[in-house]
Amino acid sequence: MISITDKGAEKVHEFLSAQQADVSLAGLRVGVRGGGCSGFQYQLAFDERRDSDVVFESHGLQLLVDRAALQYVDGSMIDYQESLQGAGFKVENPNVVAACGCGSSFRVAEEEQVSAV
Repeated sequence: MISITDKGAEKVHEFLSAQQADVSLAGLRVGVRGGGCSGFQYQLAFDERRDSDVVFESHGLQLLVDRAALQYVDGSMIDYQESLQGAGFKVENPNVVAACGCGSSFRVAEEEQVSAV
């Protein structure tokens, strides 16, 4: 399951409204890609639902996750934070065993086990 905070949902709704997107078809895509100093990087994008997506609904939004990415982000909480370094979405992921200093890349336990073999 993927969830989103009140503040995160508010920002997604603001963006989708500004784009005049239909929230019944569009949502926040939560994905991963290889790269970064720790192995994976999050990919967050506003997108339309695909047949291959696992869809979680929260705060009147669809959180779209590709089936292949779900194992890396399952249980995550999406938040929107504002700080001196800037503002943006942040992923709190219980699967992370290591992350880079800037927080944009991460490694999961499954990778640790594969590396240890």
